[in-house]
Amino acid sequence: MPEFSDIALVTQVAVFHNRRAFDQLVRKYQSPVRRFFLNQTLGDEQLSDDLAQETFIKAYTSIAKFKGISSFSTWLFRIAYNVFYDEMRCRKHTTDDIDTPAIARMASTTGDAGLKMDVYSALSQLKDVERTCITLQLIDGYPIDKISEITGIPENTVKSHLRRGKEKLTDYLKENGYDR
Repeated sequence: MPEFSDIALVTQVAVFHNRRAFDQLVRKYQSPVRRFFLNQTLGDEQLSDDLAQETFIKAYTSIAKFKGISSFSTWLFRIAYNVFYDEMRCRKHTTDDIDTPAIARMASTTGDAGLKMDVYSALSQLKDVERTCITLQLIDGYPIDKISEITGIPENTVKSHLRRGKEKLTDYLKENGYDR
């Protein structure tokens, strides 16, 4: 099967309701979206999978609204960002912070558990918005202008969140033996 551009696939889905075209988009973006959620939830795989599924459902049901002003990936990550923050707003009513039992579960299933635990612990020191900006830039490789589009935060504010987040990560990791 030939590989089509995102715009061609989106058109197939929006105009012809072609589910195979949407399946190709899901296969292409499933891992990056799930990785985004894993970083935001500090390693909670089950919640990350649920949020990724919700993101793709919302993308499918609203794909006709995609205007092509930004790239499809930026549009999809904007949906993911909104799904995550909707979930966090709901959880704030029942708990003050993201609980991290996922880190303990991860320790028993992965070989790099110590490093992953340290990274997730470091990320947990950040405010939600700082963690989002940091993971979008350092892990997903988005430039500041795309992070601004995804989050709806002005570029200079994104830069401030990145600077503060990087300082907090550096301080935390230095305090925990990563000072080389």
